[in-house]
Amino acid sequence: MKWSEIAIHTTNEAVEPVSNILHEAGASGVVIEDPHDLYKERENVFGEIYQLNPADYPDEGVIVKAYLPVNSFLGETVDAIKEAINNLLLFDIDLGRNAVSISEVNEEEWATAWKKYYNPVKISERFTIVPTWEDYAPVSSDELIIELDPGMAFGTGTHPTTVMCIQALERTVKPGDMVVDVGTGSGVLSIAAALLQARGVTALDLDEVAVASAKINVKLNKVHDVVSVSQNNLLDGVEGSADVVVANILAEVIVRFTDDVAKVVKPSGYFIASGIIGQKKQEVKDAMIASGFSIEETILMEDWVAIIAKRNH
Repeated sequence: MKWSEIAIHTTNEAVEPVSNILHEAGASGVVIEDPHDLYKERENVFGEIYQLNPADYPDEGVIVKAYLPVNSFLGETVDAIKEAINNLLLFDIDLGRNAVSISEVNEEEWATAWKKYYNPVKISERFTIVPTWEDYAPVSSDELIIELDPGMAFGTGTHPTTVMCIQALERTVKPGDMVVDVGTGSGVLSIAAALLQARGVTALDLDEVAVASAKINVKLNKVHDVVSVSQNNLLDGVEGSADVVVANILAEVIVRFTDDVAKVVKPSGYFIASGIIGQKKQEVKDAMIASGFSIEETILMEDWVAIIAKRNH
């Protein structure tokens, strides 16, 4: 079977929305070639070893790749992808070069092409994300392992916004807490909350592909008795009180539903938000404060920001 590799040369800011567009177009996963990865000094912090080839990465910007089957609808699909990406300009998202290229690969090449990019990664003091095909042994008794299959939707769980959210969950989730994960994607944040001994986690996403992916990953990590995954638009219709709400979505969306978060989070509960590019940081903080939150901590990684806010009494 023939597959078409579609590569979009864009910016770090646009990686997540572009990836989502590719998933909605039928891609079963994405490869992100970000030159920043070549210069990360993670091994100095957590001890893991990286073997990355600079030839696989662009000189500037980010390349997002996905694989689609070659069929009679491919041309229409590519046109729809281009149109959806161009529409991101309406949200004031910098698309950079916004260059789209197409190449053909055979099934054997496609099946293994992305694996070279994905190895076990220790993303925080306690969490390590491991691809399902790797035989990985924890290096300490308190290490928490999240298994993901990056061949499915929504990436590898190692994007800076995801990493910061997991680090924020480590700082805020206590055993017995109730957590809501808005825009769950792969379900990685819900899995992390469950492994941190949350009593219950509600994972929500509007995209049915994300919901299916999250359900599989939740079962893979054996936390399906704690995590409930369902299709939902943000917090529409969500009732009850949560100790922590986490949302790794676009800043433009976050600022529109901070009031809804305030209705769901308990007094002194936490709202963790990421998916925020640096220049949108203050706008998100202002919206949180206006909705009755105080800013507890701001986490920075590369060009991205995560904010931990606490609901006032």
